[in-house]
Amino acid sequence: MASTSAQRTAAFNIVLSIAEAIRDLKSVPSGHLYARLMGQMTLEQYNSIIDILKSAGAVTEKGHLLTWTGPAAAPKEA
Repeated sequence: MASTSAQRTAAFNIVLSIAEAIRDLKSVPSGHLYARLMGQMTLEQYNSIIDILKSAGAVTEKGHLLTWTGPAAAPKEA
C-alpha cells in the first residue's frame, strides 16, 4: 500500500514529537519512554523511530539510556 502525503506528514510529526520529548528530558531510559507510548505504537514502530533518530545523530543510546545529542531547541519567537 502506497503512503499518502497525510500519512507521511503524520509519521514525520510522530518522529518529531518523540525527538522533542527526548530533547526536553535530555536523557531517558528507553523502556520508560516506550512504556508511555506503548498504547499508541508497537515496539517495532518505536524501535524504528529510535533508529531514525540515532542515524540522524540526534540521539545516542548507551545501554538502554537515550541521550539527546542533536541541536538545542530553536528560540521561540516573541
